Amino acid sequence: MNPEATELWGRALQAFQTAQQIADTDPDAAAGRVYYAAFYAVSAFFALQGKTFSRHSAVEIAVNRDLVKAGHWTTELGKTYTFLLELRATGDYGGALHVSHEDIGRALTGSRRILDAIRQSSPEQFPFPAGLG
Repeated sequence: MNPEATELWGRALQAFQTAQQIADTDPDAAAGRVYYAAFYAVSAFFALQGKTFSRHSAVEIAVNRDLVKAGHWTTELGKTYTFLLELRATGDYGGALHVSHEDIGRALTGSRRILDAIRQSSPEQFPFPAGLG
């Protein structure tokens, strides 16, 4: 077990659960949590390989280069990661522009797909707790 990956995976699961809890009442805040669920999950995956990143854009580049282009993820899943990153920016910095309930629903589904993909890469390292929605 990789302690850094385990810690990041725990953060991913917590962020996802928080996003689920607040999605209906605060889609802007939920957009940040749902993005961070994916970010932490992907960071946990890369931590197993000894890779760390200091910028969100570097993680996005690594997703596309090391997961999508390498054939581990579909192009659609890579686009989902980018969508989550962009939606977070809307939720955090959108001014008069807000995250819609429809978009946060898509984001929850997409983030869950990313969590599933990471879990499948190493089920022993990345377990799901009982009842994760």
